[in-house]
Amino acid sequence: MRKRIITQDIQDTSPVDNNWLDLENLARAELTSEDAAHPIESALKPKLGSGWRAAEPGEQTVRLLFDTPTHVRHIRLVFHEDEQPRTHEFVLRWSPDGGKSFQEIVRQQYNFSPPETNHELEDFTVDLDGLTVLELRIIPDISGGRAHASLAHLYIA
Repeated sequence: MRKRIITQDIQDTSPVDNNWLDLENLARAELTSEDAAHPIESALKPKLGSGWRAAEPGEQTVRLLFDTPTHVRHIRLVFHEDEQPRTHEFVLRWSPDGGKSFQEIVRQQYNFSPPETNHELEDFTVDLDGLTVLELRIIPDISGGRAHASLAHLYIA
């Protein structure tokens, strides 16, 4: 039997795919809240910073409005929680008509238990032809705690 031991380092989640979209130039962002030290731009560019974080606790929305309808085949979301155990929920939706109607892509919950479980990486293969709006809603603590929503990375291809 031939074998090789490999390491699975999920801490480096920067895209190696050159097909990731330049979201800063293709879309504008709408946010319900933003911590000035953690702007949305740092979640949209590889290795730019510590990601986006809401200024206010509770449910938050991050919405990307594309300048022109876009065909999307791949979405990657990365979340980190280093401070407190909690269960967060996110809903990812898309719109082909400028936000008049939305279709749900995924609704998912994840349990963070730092320091052991502090990282969530989600990769979705999709076929969204004519996407004009991508919306991410985050409930940072489904038990109603005062956690702040955050997003380490969002990549789209």
